[in-house]
Amino acid sequence: MSSTLSNEKQENFGQDRISMLVVEDNEYMLDILVNSLKRIGFTRVQKARNGREAVEYLKMTAKASTHGAVEPIDIVISDLVMSPVNGLQLLQWLRDDKASPNRFMPFIMLSAAADRQNVEEARDRGVNDFMGKPFAVENIYKVLQRIIDTPRQFVVTQAYFGPDRRRSSKLGPPRGMERRKPDESHATVVHSKDRIWLTAAPSEVWLFKLPNYLRLKMGMTNANRPFVLPEAVLASAEQHLKREAEGFPGWAKAYLDQLSKKVTLAKQLSGDRAVTFEETNIIAHELRGQGGTFGYPLITVFGKSLYEVTQSPCRQDDAGLEIVKAHIDAMRAVLREKITGDGGQVGKQLFQALKLEVARLSSNQVASAG
Repeated sequence: MSSTLSNEKQENFGQDRISMLVVEDNEYMLDILVNSLKRIGFTRVQKARNGREAVEYLKMTAKASTHGAVEPIDIVISDLVMSPVNGLQLLQWLRDDKASPNRFMPFIMLSAAADRQNVEEARDRGVNDFMGKPFAVENIYKVLQRIIDTPRQFVVTQAYFGPDRRRSSKLGPPRGMERRKPDESHATVVHSKDRIWLTAAPSEVWLFKLPNYLRLKMGMTNANRPFVLPEAVLASAEQHLKREAEGFPGWAKAYLDQLSKKVTLAKQLSGDRAVTFEETNIIAHELRGQGGTFGYPLITVFGKSLYEVTQSPCRQDDAGLEIVKAHIDAMRAVLREKITGDGGQVGKQLFQALKLEVARLSSNQVASAG
């Protein structure tokens, strides 16, 4: 599960002491993310390819904590859409299960589906931060900077355990209408993790004010010194990310070939096509998340459109398959012509043509007759 990278001199502010677990079911994206972390100095990174693998590794760290057989984890970065065990289920396990090695562990959720509903659900299960795909190195750095420099105190009520949700003011009050006063007079302040398994009464609120473990581990004892990386380090990491993007067209083409085969096989089926559309939706989610990261934002646009039209419930007749094919053709054109950026006039024409074709097919009421 470990990852290696050629040794390069990095600006070291103690971030090489922080151990991370990156959970991502897309092998290509997993390697890109891990390499990006290493290029900004977070060199102790473990990999897991789904939530189940992550849970098993975290269980091993808990069992091995006394004799150091397995590297303990300080931060988890996890994709949202995975199987088996998705990011939300992994987060719930980390926060609530007695086998969890550290219920206070910082957890960053990563997903192309960074819409309000997913962000709110992750927040209400105790996520520390949410990062959308596509991403840049700057995005990763800023999220880690917040986690390290300004960690939120943890809150325990009968209905919630996790970072204080009031910081996310743009999302309004948390579900359950948790309305706590801004001071601590209403709460029991706790300075140790030892009481974590006690149950809060219905009206009881605990605030866990714990030492900043990450800064202490990094050796950053000066509270006035923030974790700031030089611009040159970030710029170098961004350049590496761009070079690694050269492999994206081949990876994306393989996914499109896979989609084309699914459409061809589904057309031969007279029965239920639900599995085909579910699998197409998952692949569309991957394409939606990767395109912009690797310089092909039109792939993200078309992938998002395909993701939306294949979400259940969706039409699964022949016209529905033709809608999928129209998206495949549009993305193939982007890769074939190497249309990076917004594609200018050509990109606009492709996008408009796809919209018109989807509208035409969506109005077809007799598509399943054949």
